[in-house]
Amino acid sequence: MTTTFPITDLVADLVTEAPQAVRLQHLVNAVRRHFGCGAVGLLKAEGDGLRPVAIAGLAHETLGRHFLLPQHPRLAEILASRAVVRFPPGSPLPDPYDGLLDQHPGKPLPVHDCMGIHLSLNGDLWGALTLDALRGNVFDKAAQDELAQTALMVELTLRISWLEEENRRLRFGRPLQNAASPASAIEGEIEIVGQSPQLRALMQELDVVAESELPVLLLGETGVGKELFARHLHRASKRADGPLVQVNCAALPESLAESELFGHVKGAFSGAFGERAGRIEAAEGGTLFLDEVGELPLPVQAKLLRTLQNGEVQRLGADQPHKADVRIVAATNRQLHDRVREGHFRADLYHRLSVYPVQVPPLRERGNDVLLLAGRFLEINRTRFGVRGLRLSPRAETALCSYAWPGNVRELEHVISRAALRAISRGADRSGIVTLEPELLDLELSGAESQSAEGALLDDATPAASPLPLKTAVDAFQRQLIRHALHNCNGNWARAARQLDVDASNLHKLSRRLGLKA
Repeated sequence: MTTTFPITDLVADLVTEAPQAVRLQHLVNAVRRHFGCGAVGLLKAEGDGLRPVAIAGLAHETLGRHFLLPQHPRLAEILASRAVVRFPPGSPLPDPYDGLLDQHPGKPLPVHDCMGIHLSLNGDLWGALTLDALRGNVFDKAAQDELAQTALMVELTLRISWLEEENRRLRFGRPLQNAASPASAIEGEIEIVGQSPQLRALMQELDVVAESELPVLLLGETGVGKELFARHLHRASKRADGPLVQVNCAALPESLAESELFGHVKGAFSGAFGERAGRIEAAEGGTLFLDEVGELPLPVQAKLLRTLQNGEVQRLGADQPHKADVRIVAATNRQLHDRVREGHFRADLYHRLSVYPVQVPPLRERGNDVLLLAGRFLEINRTRFGVRGLRLSPRAETALCSYAWPGNVRELEHVISRAALRAISRGADRSGIVTLEPELLDLELSGAESQSAEGALLDDATPAASPLPLKTAVDAFQRQLIRHALHNCNGNWARAARQLDVDASNLHKLSRRLGLKA
């Protein structure tokens, strides 16, 4: 290499208070410029694989993928070595980025050169840094030596960000965490995927409320992943070492609900041949997660209120209660205040559960998070079906970002799985890169269909003409108006706002909610 690595710029980043994601993105961009390579990936070790946290030259959905080491021998070899590992042209090992390079979307990588290095933090494995060049024999001995020096700067960046995070934790009275084993990296755990401002704000809010002992009520539509956020709350709390016990209140038969939650003594009812602890006692010292809490029968609600008020549990048939140290996190997709008004939910319990309500945003309000989540599900299905590479076409990406996702993340998971299965069943070559087109996604409104339906909404003044739910129809109408204004104004947001007669900042907020702007 003939130029020196831009250490001055990176040091300026380190002494500036900035989010870790911003620092890491600046860093991978600098690495790509310096080495003149096609792609750079910074990947963090999680469970039995690696998750990209910053990329350059790769498809945006790569950030949502989780590369399992048994499926990706190149990454496994990099992690196993303390030195730079180079894979020259002709290496028989599959490349994890096949079909994901911006310059060769959906195609196998051409003859190329790549190398990577293991990264450590506080003496423990953190992850890896990978570089791909689109020409052969680019990474000579000098380049490999420079990568070893570059890795030291990356580790310094990680160390500073980790110290800042631990400083924040200590201010809240939290103990130091193992740098290489963060609470989010639990074996087999599905982590929360996304980088949208809405998700970052939610995660910051959850981290703060996790430090308290307040009951939390998670509100949100079906399929938004309330269970994952409840798990995050537990892991971020002082009760992280205690159990997390989940109860699906909607699945509890009314006749057994009280026994399931509070337990029973011998002879409490027919068939009670011995004592049995309930779910609340099982969560002693930890967190009880009551999913779909709005479905609890009224008699059980009264006993749950006592637990929240006095910290006491009384088994069915027992004479005396006993103390229980449990934090309650509840979730519902219903409007509980409506249930209270209808007489199906106790007002006093509602107020106890909703001491701190948290609204989980629907997928349609999370902008490009849909592509990161799609990347995660694509990688899962690539492994499931034994495909060399699985990715979305540009048209499919547009269709995903335009769709309203009434079923949220759960629906997206099913859409990707079905599309992958359709592609394989229709004869796609598993040894190549399988690209999913909008037709395979089979969305109710995808690509041109979505725009056609939105255009129909503009031309038809009769709401009944649309089979869409009201909110979906209104959102589609607003998207079309904004797209039309931007087209007329050559992409100028300020002029588009004036044309629509709205404040520019409000237009940006609305566009982010509608998924038109990241």
